[in-house]
Amino acid sequence: MSLRERIDAEIKAAMKSKDKVRLETVRGIKKFILEKEVSLRPSGQDTLTEAQEMEILMQIAKQRRDSIEQYRKGGREDLVAQEEAELAIVEEYLPAQMSDEEVSQVVDEVIASVGATSAKDMGKVMGKAMQQLKGKADGNRIQDMVKAKLNS
Repeated sequence: MSLRERIDAEIKAAMKSKDKVRLETVRGIKKFILEKEVSLRPSGQDTLTEAQEMEILMQIAKQRRDSIEQYRKGGREDLVAQEEAELAIVEEYLPAQMSDEEVSQVVDEVIASVGATSAKDMGKVMGKAMQQLKGKADGNRIQDMVKAKLNS
């Protein structure tokens, strides 16, 4: 079942159960998918690849995390709770996130393979680490880990 089919089924289920938060969130995901499909039509592509679908979901999740951070700074706990509920729904569609130990191991391997020795090599390490960890770990988490390892 493609993501789009799964989303359509989720919309129907949310309507039947009258779950407003899930319904709005899933409709939002569908909106992003449709917009991306429309933007790709001139290039001859009718449907999204799994990688493109994952990219959309990661973008939505990142927007939610950023919103949560901003609302916390502004003292808007009501909006934080709403965004966290929506983020939880979006994360159901993403692959499971790797643990800190697993991310650390991958970062160590990347540092060794690129021969990085200082913070000057951060760009090389981040590029390769993001390729390997795309969708499996948050970019900010990876960046913090790489900084800590290269600065020590």
